[in-house]
Amino acid sequence: MEHPREITTATASGVLISTIIGVGVLPLPLFAVQANNTGAPLVTVIAIILAFIGLSVITILGMRYPNHSIIGYSQKIIGKWLGLFLGILFVLFFSILTGLASREFGSVVISAVLKETPLEVTVFVMLVLAAFTTRHDMTTFAYIQLFYLPFILAPALIIVVLSLKNGNILYLQPVWGNEPDIGLIISGVFIIAALFQGSFVMTIIIPSMKKTRKALKASIWAIIISGGLYTLIVIATVSVFGTEETRKLIWPTLELARTTSLPGNILQRLDIIFLAIWVVSVFTTLLTSYKLTIHMLSQLLGLSDHKMMSFFILPFFFLLAMIPQNVLQMYEIIRVVGQIGLILTIGIPVLLLLIDSVKRKRRANNEHISKV
Repeated sequence: MEHPREITTATASGVLISTIIGVGVLPLPLFAVQANNTGAPLVTVIAIILAFIGLSVITILGMRYPNHSIIGYSQKIIGKWLGLFLGILFVLFFSILTGLASREFGSVVISAVLKETPLEVTVFVMLVLAAFTTRHDMTTFAYIQLFYLPFILAPALIIVVLSLKNGNILYLQPVWGNEPDIGLIISGVFIIAALFQGSFVMTIIIPSMKKTRKALKASIWAIIISGGLYTLIVIATVSVFGTEETRKLIWPTLELARTTSLPGNILQRLDIIFLAIWVVSVFTTLLTSYKLTIHMLSQLLGLSDHKMMSFFILPFFFLLAMIPQNVLQMYEIIRVVGQIGLILTIGIPVLLLLIDSVKRKRRANNEHISKV
């Protein structure tokens, strides 16, 4: 499939940032504190490093096969049928992520803003909006993501920085955690790293980049910026509420915004502004997982155009979103799916890279022998 190469390095980085900063922002501090108490920022940093390893691997693979997405080059590396099987697993996984992201959005909206609105309505509206937007080509999709990026980053950073004035540094000590449990830490690292799985979109962005050799640079900047914001959110939340209070909150980041005010009490509560930002970030994340799913599915089916899949698959996403019975069950499913998904988004790409490297080395050795 031919791809118009119009996406710049900065645009690719922007797509990754706006995708990573999404629904997971609200429960992030809770996940980190449950893993390692006062060592929550440390767990977050370790998770970011793990996420960067996964993103680096898929970026390197994409740079080796600049004209193909993972659906295409996986078949070249491990064979057609195994590649097709992997493609089906990727489509199923990101379908589940899309459904869960829309459900999480609906749960927060009916709890915090539209309390009289049925959950099904909020979920369906967000999915329809994403379906319409995914009908655009890859370049338009990338620029839509880039357009929303300043509206996500700037206010979020302002709120986090302002909240730090209410923080207590003692709540963050000891930095390695109070009686750390290795099992909980590993589980927490996996859960937080799973929040970065939207970065898998890099596998379909690279074929549309102007300079594919700079794809790794885009990935590095994306992880630095999004990971930095995630770490600041955890630090601010724990320093303001402490670990015990944070454990009692379902959405600690939202509560952090409620306790933050602008200097001079111009605006005493920033939670409404934060929710507006969060809705935008959810849309960009949901848009990415939706786009990724239908793009990979179209390639698996050998379709030249993905537009027909946009609304065809929407009912499936909606049904997946309605499976959890309540918020607690929803987050339990998200934890399990996210951790299992790391096998697909990090483990499988690492395996593909190793197999491809062995094949390339063997091919080089054979060429050297033939010349001799």
